Amino acid sequence: METFVVRVWLPDRPGALGAVASRIGAVRGDVVGIDILERGAGRAIDELVVQLPDAGLVSLLVTEIDQVDGVDVEDVRAAPERMYDARLDALETAALLVAATTPAELLGVLVSHAGSDFGSEWVAAVDLDDRVLLASQGAPPPPPWLAAFVAGSRTSAPVAAGECGPDDVAWAALADASIALVLGRRGRPFRARERRQLGALVRIVDARLAELALRDLLLDERARREGAALGSAAMAN
Repeated sequence: METFVVRVWLPDRPGALGAVASRIGAVRGDVVGIDILERGAGRAIDELVVQLPDAGLVSLLVTEIDQVDGVDVEDVRAAPERMYDARLDALETAALLVAATTPAELLGVLVSHAGSDFGSEWVAAVDLDDRVLLASQGAPPPPPWLAAFVAGSRTSAPVAAGECGPDDVAWAALADASIALVLGRRGRPFRARERRQLGALVRIVDARLAELALRDLLLDERARREGAALGSAAMAN
């Protein structure tokens, strides 16, 4: 069986998804996964994981789905070798972020897994003040462009809140550090659910950075006290 991810726009009404599934079955396809990316204004955007007995049936699959009233196919792509589950992948990424023990490791995990979780062509964690890359994957634009893009996007409340944004770029900024995570991909727009998921990951990183900073502060204070105690003991002797 060949596996594909099919992104479709369909009316947000009972029976619409069933009609699409029926058309997929007509070409001997099987729906093995569904992810709702966005809903609003009477429309929904879903990603369907579809198995077909032959890759040559993709064109016929698209033609069949297009026959359903009000339904449009936005994108069809071959599924990755390791078939993903968006919810499970997000949980696994969150667990790895919580387990990171240094800021560098934390940002490295964030960039690496954001790239795979969102199917991004490039990912960058950028320092917005110094305009330098802290971690990256792929070939992101230059740091000054990334910082300027985030600064400009912040003037739009819906974009800054992760409700919408440019089709090919998504970003989220840490609340307590001058760092933003920016992702890019072509041909497959970022949708509302993906932008909210990105924001959630960045909030985990923000909280973990604060925990690591507090840990280092406590360790420094303990070392200072132990040093003072040793000094006092030496003077007493």
